[in-house]
Amino acid sequence: MSIQAEKVVAIHYTVADKAGNELDSSAGGEPLVFIFGTGALIHGLEQALLGKTVGDKFKAEVPAAEAYGERHDELTQAVPRNLFEGMDVQVGMRFRAAGPDGREQSVIVLDVTEDEVVVDGNHPLSGIDLTFDVEVILVRDATDEELAHGHVHGLDGHAGH
Repeated sequence: MSIQAEKVVAIHYTVADKAGNELDSSAGGEPLVFIFGTGALIHGLEQALLGKTVGDKFKAEVPAAEAYGERHDELTQAVPRNLFEGMDVQVGMRFRAAGPDGREQSVIVLDVTEDEVVVDGNHPLSGIDLTFDVEVILVRDATDEELAHGHVHGLDGHAGH
């Protein structure tokens, strides 16, 4: 059975940047399990998985534009410190905030001064070309219930197993 829309897929993966720095891995842990074609994965990795079968091992080079997008300088901005009144704001903290278009987005604090807080609304991996080492360990039909709920109910299709 090959990977296509509405199939449950489980993979083990390691992802690194162009310099070979490991950014994340499922090695030694639980596999990543998802319903293929539902937007659970970045576009470039999903395209690399299409048509693969259990046992396939491969490398996928995913450019930033097909991963977490390019960096957008306008998403980094300084905001008045008094907007964080009574909070002990630290570099690295994450908040939900209204973006330039009014939609809520996640931001990370880059710098804190007496007068302002610099926040970045870019995804932490934006602008980074990624390399995935992938092993496909499961491909099966999604159950009607999984499709209705939009998520996997265990490797075998039953919640709690």
